[in-house]
This record gives sequence, structure tokens and C-alpha cells, in this order.
Amino acid sequence: MSQGERKLYDERGKFMQAVKDGHEIRDADWSACRVVLTTERVVLIGDEKRSIDIDTLGRVNDRFDVNQNAAVEGSYTSLRTDDMVFLVSTPDQDTFETALYKASLNNGILLVQHPAVEGGVVQDVEWTKAKTKISEDAIRFAMADGQKVRIDRDDIGDVETDKRTVDGQDRTVYEVEHTEDDRSVETHLTGESHHTAVMGALLEEGVERHRANLDLDGVEKQVIMALHSGVSPFDIPEFVDRDVERVEEIFDRLIEYDVIEVERERTEVALTPEGRQAAGDSIGDR
Repeated sequence: MSQGERKLYDERGKFMQAVKDGHEIRDADWSACRVVLTTERVVLIGDEKRSIDIDTLGRVNDRFDVNQNAAVEGSYTSLRTDDMVFLVSTPDQDTFETALYKASLNNGILLVQHPAVEGGVVQDVEWTKAKTKISEDAIRFAMADGQKVRIDRDDIGDVETDKRTVDGQDRTVYEVEHTEDDRSVETHLTGESHHTAVMGALLEEGVERHRANLDLDGVEKQVIMALHSGVSPFDIPEFVDRDVERVEEIFDRLIEYDVIEVERERTEVALTPEGRQAAGDSIGDR
């Protein structure tokens, strides 16, 4: 390893070279190997040693089912450069991918707009350089203006992409919806292509991590949108023109699927005979 290069991951696994010199290998198959990830490269050690520099990655983590051998594999990470694609499978894919995100992004410099949108309102904020730090549970940015921004990896509601001119260059911009102090915000991110390629995969992984596989009806979608726009849960029945019991059923289902969470319980009360007597006494004393 070169000076300053550190090992982040070392496990037995397997790989498949799906593309070589720009051409798909239709008869490609899996080969056992040792998977070594450092701060600078992925090294696949099998019958020979293959090395992929982190900075050459153009896309990562999306499926590339070049043939049936790839398609039947439940989980793998695709590593794409200009003219090669390697598929890598390890015993713990999440651990390998987090290590890959760290290798690619830790201490890298991105451009950040935060908050670009707050409560649905676009904010007039400048792009600011930020140093990136990836952990198992969060993406953190230490911004040049002193801000500290944290995006929890299991709190990424949606990710959109856009093409814009930023800092004099045409760039891919990721618009990340998440929460901050219990309010919905968007943080916009961009940077050099090898950083944004990996950041995009990390963000999409966050979206998929807790995306509920629901078949919501129209009223249920109205409830979610009403809550997102700030309507009080107690005002939802009137807002969607449904009785309280129906809305409570919707809440229960959305809680079950981790779409909403209970912040505090409302206690339903009714007077007992003793209570009615006490109320009568109080009225008589007036």
C-alpha cells in the first residue's frame, strides 16, 4: 500500500467482471476471491489481482444483471469505471458498502446548500464547501461557514436529481429531503463526479432502507400530505372529510408500516357517576 493508505475491509467473497474494455461479458461467472478495500482502492485477489481506484468510480451500487448468474444473486455491489464493471459480493454487504462510502467520501469536499428548502419554502442560501464524514447511521457535513449538518441515513424521505451550473461547472445536484428539529428540510449536494457518484448511491440506499411497500388509497395519501404540510393530527378528520374512527384506522396502519410515529398519546376520558356528582356539586356552588 502507498504511504497514508489504510485498510478498511478485508473478507473472503466473490466477484464477477461484467464489462471489460467497454464490452459486456455475457458468459461471465462468479469467482471466489479475497475482497480488500483501502482508502484508495478495491482489490480483488483471486487467480490474479485486480485493482479498482476509488477515484475512477463513475457509478456504484446499482444492479447490473449482465446474465442469469448475476440476476440470481440476491445482493452485490456494482463498481463501474469508464470501460469496466465489476460485481462484488461479500458475507456482509452493508458493512462492505458503508466502508466503500467512507473510503470515497470521508474528508472529501462537497458543495452544500442548507437548508435549500425549509417547510416547503425555498431559502436564499449560498453554496458552501463542506467536509464530509460517513458513519453507519449518518452523513455529516462540517461546512466552511461553521454549520454542522447531519442527515440520518434512515431519515431520508426522498432524493431528486437535477443538472445545474454550480461554481462555474455543470454538475449533478442531489436534492435530499430529511428532517431537522422535527421539520421537513431539503439539503442540496454536489461536487466532483467521483464524489457525487458514490454519494448518489448512498442517498438512494437511505431511501430504500425504510421505503414502505404500501398500496395507499386516496384518503391515506391525503392524510400523509396533510401531515407533511403541517395540518394538526386532530384536524385531519375534518381536512379529509372522514370520521374520526376511519382516520384512527389510517393512523394505526401508517404507524404499523413506520410511515408515521406517535409523539404523545391523547388520553380519552369520560365522567364516572362520582365525577358527574362532583360536577353537579361544583355547578351548585357557583
